[in-house]
Amino acid sequence: MKKILLLLCLSFLVPKTYAQEYFPNNEGVQNKNTNFTAFTNAKIYVTPTQIIDKGTLLIQNGKVIGAGATITIPNNCVTINLEGKSIYPSFIDIYTSFGIEKPKGITNTERNPLYDTKRVGYYWNESIRSEVNGYESFKYDPTKAEELLKAGFGVVGTHVPDGIAQGSGMLIALNNADKSTQLLSDKITNHFAFTKSATTNQSYPSSLMGMMALLRQMYFDLDWYKKGNAATKDLSLEALSNNEKLVQIFASEDKLNSVRASKIAKEFGLNYVLKGIGNEFERIEEIKKTNSKFIIPINFPEAYDVSDPYQANQMELKDLRFWNQAPTNLKVLSDNGIVFALTTDKLKKVEDFRTNLLRAIKYGFDTTKALEALTTIPASILGKSNEIGSLKTGSLANFVITSGEIFEEKTIVYENWVQGSKYVINDIMVKDIRGKYDLTVNNTKYKWTLDGDIAAPKSEITSVDAKKIKSKLTIANNWISIIIKPNDSTKTSFTRATGYIDDIEKISGKAILFNGNEVKWSAVKTAPFVKAVDSSKIEKNNMILPTTFPNVAFGTVKKATQQTLLFKNATVWTNEKEGVLEETDVLIKNGKIAAIGKNLSDASATVLDAKGKHLTSGIIDEHSHIAISRGVNEGGHNSSAEVTIEDVVNSEDVNIYRDLAGGVTTSQLLHGSANPIGGRSAIVKWKWGASAEEMLYKDQPKFIKFALGENVKQANWGITNPTRFPQTRMGVEQVFTDYFQRAKEYDLAWKTYNSSGKKGKGKAPRVDLELQTLAEILNKERFISCHSYVQSEILMLMNVAEKFNFRVNTFTHILEGYKVADEMKKHGVGASTFSDWWAYKFEVNDAIPFNGPIMHNAGLVVAYNSDDAEMSRRLNQEAAKAVKYGNISEEEAWKFVTLNPAKLLHIDDKVGSIKIGKDADVVLWNNNPLSIYAKAEKTIIEGVVYYDVQKDEAQRVAVAKERNELIGQLLQEKNKGMITQEPKKKEKIEYHCDSLEH
Repeated sequence: MKKILLLLCLSFLVPKTYAQEYFPNNEGVQNKNTNFTAFTNAKIYVTPTQIIDKGTLLIQNGKVIGAGATITIPNNCVTINLEGKSIYPSFIDIYTSFGIEKPKGITNTERNPLYDTKRVGYYWNESIRSEVNGYESFKYDPTKAEELLKAGFGVVGTHVPDGIAQGSGMLIALNNADKSTQLLSDKITNHFAFTKSATTNQSYPSSLMGMMALLRQMYFDLDWYKKGNAATKDLSLEALSNNEKLVQIFASEDKLNSVRASKIAKEFGLNYVLKGIGNEFERIEEIKKTNSKFIIPINFPEAYDVSDPYQANQMELKDLRFWNQAPTNLKVLSDNGIVFALTTDKLKKVEDFRTNLLRAIKYGFDTTKALEALTTIPASILGKSNEIGSLKTGSLANFVITSGEIFEEKTIVYENWVQGSKYVINDIMVKDIRGKYDLTVNNTKYKWTLDGDIAAPKSEITSVDAKKIKSKLTIANNWISIIIKPNDSTKTSFTRATGYIDDIEKISGKAILFNGNEVKWSAVKTAPFVKAVDSSKIEKNNMILPTTFPNVAFGTVKKATQQTLLFKNATVWTNEKEGVLEETDVLIKNGKIAAIGKNLSDASATVLDAKGKHLTSGIIDEHSHIAISRGVNEGGHNSSAEVTIEDVVNSEDVNIYRDLAGGVTTSQLLHGSANPIGGRSAIVKWKWGASAEEMLYKDQPKFIKFALGENVKQANWGITNPTRFPQTRMGVEQVFTDYFQRAKEYDLAWKTYNSSGKKGKGKAPRVDLELQTLAEILNKERFISCHSYVQSEILMLMNVAEKFNFRVNTFTHILEGYKVADEMKKHGVGASTFSDWWAYKFEVNDAIPFNGPIMHNAGLVVAYNSDDAEMSRRLNQEAAKAVKYGNISEEEAWKFVTLNPAKLLHIDDKVGSIKIGKDADVVLWNNNPLSIYAKAEKTIIEGVVYYDVQKDEAQRVAVAKERNELIGQLLQEKNKGMITQEPKKKEKIEYHCDSLEH
């Protein structure tokens, strides 16, 4: 009883930081506690690397006074002996929405797209919400705080996760005892993401590339606004300017998006802290090159229930693989020197945080690094190292008390102190009474076994003749209560026993028998507790499968490297004046065509017998939409010249590999046809396993997609009330005229400023990425590829171009080109068409398969394109149709998919033919490439073999074997009783010109 009283006294003496002196207190007596509290004999982690054995932590008024082995304990001090216990700094999660209500989305009645903002006084785009402050809608959530406290967290950053520019975040202490000290900083972070606001139906941006363009324009506008150029007040830009010195956090939520966000940061001299998603290990070299700090979640995917083989077959290998590899992400990041903090974000339950972190540690993540990622690193990112994240003098008294090493599974977390206020997780005074006992109740003897958890042990009582007797045990504040039940469920002859645990070797107390008599009971320990280990349930680490480049099916464990190759005795389709050469050798060296001729040799070359085979230049697809992330169209405006496909190349799309298998080495990735003036193109070489940046054609000519016809006037969008201009074909012409006139004036304004304004007092014009791009067309620095069908519109755009003194470079599709080939020839435009598509919509009813040959015979440069992920794999067969329908020679027909598209793209000086000095982008075919029986045996780009038919066959076997291995691991997880999820087939989106994001 004396010990109970002492504990009660101690609980009242624990120091507590009260509200400011001028705050009234109507809940009790106003009393400020200035006592010290000393925690002695503990192992203290002042920082993850500064550790004191048998140390003392001294706190007062919610702050650390000192931590060390020789701390002097003052007189007015409560001393708590933590012999055998450890003290760690409380954790910090800088990326949460704690206390923030999820923004309400728009209602169904508001679903029709909005093209211009309804807001007044703010930025023109409603997903730019930089004026939002987290503290304005914050409401402390004590229930959620308890979940975080139990997980070891003492401080969280929180913000409103809505929009592209999301506004400022705040820093909160999880102090459930004193609300007046919870707010540590009302504005400490500034948040961004690649997500539209849920509160608006504004159409723009509808794509990832649109979001990136919007961010760029926002930063240009910010600079312009700060220089006093705006005539009106913009509260969004004001806030953005005011928040510039805050920590800038960008929720990229994907490895490739992290690279994209970093790209924007570098363009504008920013320093984003990138919030990842857990797949960073798959592109670790690119992640390293960002030179960014990261915030990393540990929401590892649950195992898939693959017991149904038909459901299992729907799973992609990359998803099975990610389940297997995800626990290694933290180790890979750490081993590569990436600085990162950890977050509870994306977890279904906060309590899973510890489970997942321990799992990552089992897979090699260092425990010191883990502690740093939860304490010193987040504190450093926030610039708060002198306040939180450590137990250095002057820091907030935020710490957890544990039974041992914090990242050991058996360790118990007892208490979490925040600003000197104690939150109890597990009773630190509880005694471990587990073991075997001889139990005596009123001279009746029993065998008593206690096992399970320390705080809530399980009771098993047997009689002397080994019969089990039902019992129920409860423990609270070291008081023990036992109910011994009769085995006969019809009887109510319970025995109730209570006692205080003073000595764990012998426990005693009083009992009330079923007849009401009071008797004594005692239990004498006969054997210590030994945890039973079920070897069948010992969790063994799964074998981690190697990461490939890219980390999907048919990726390679090592990146392909450049080789010196000598093809002997091939049939060489040169696409040059030499024509097709029989029995000819071709030497590839240093990524170039080094020699063409007979009896060539090179001691360093790998010799390939090409006798009976055909060697051609790589196929070039002038019009493709594969390998694009999150939207091929930015249809939110009638012009999206500011966006670029270069921003959103998806280097992991398996269609890249499939294109290589079809002999395609280069493609132009085009914006779709949702608006008259679309986005800028990306010319890429399909270097499978390389980064998106490495795939981009070096020093590529500038292109942009324009469009005519049904798509641009929303005739087939399925919108009940389409309102975006233009709605007619005449309106399309007016859009072109208006934009080019504005671009002309914009260009003139900049030229005038650059020639005189910089030196004088003239104000710089506003940077407008859209008009800047269109001015490049007027200045003949950018080429147009225009989606087109109907002859009247084809003629219209040529007339507009001639009016503004430029020419259209390429009409793509151009299915009525045969009608106006002579006019096209005069204008100087090329044609990239389909071989034999017709009648798939009204405006192509006049299409004919002779279109390409007719235009070719009229003297136009003609190419065949795919515009389709499946067709791009057999463009060699499309070229053959020019022979069938137009009686074009085989050599000329082959140029339709090689040299001619190279000419249209202005890259024929490097690719499109086999010529000494050109890039070694070649394909070895087993047959005439125009034959339906032809297969690409090797596809080579700049001397690197990116596709090999023999390796492909081996990879198919390897993929099947890997799937079986992973399915075996998943079945084991289910057999162990682990939580599983149902396999779900992910429908892959294949983009076409008219594909829209919703």
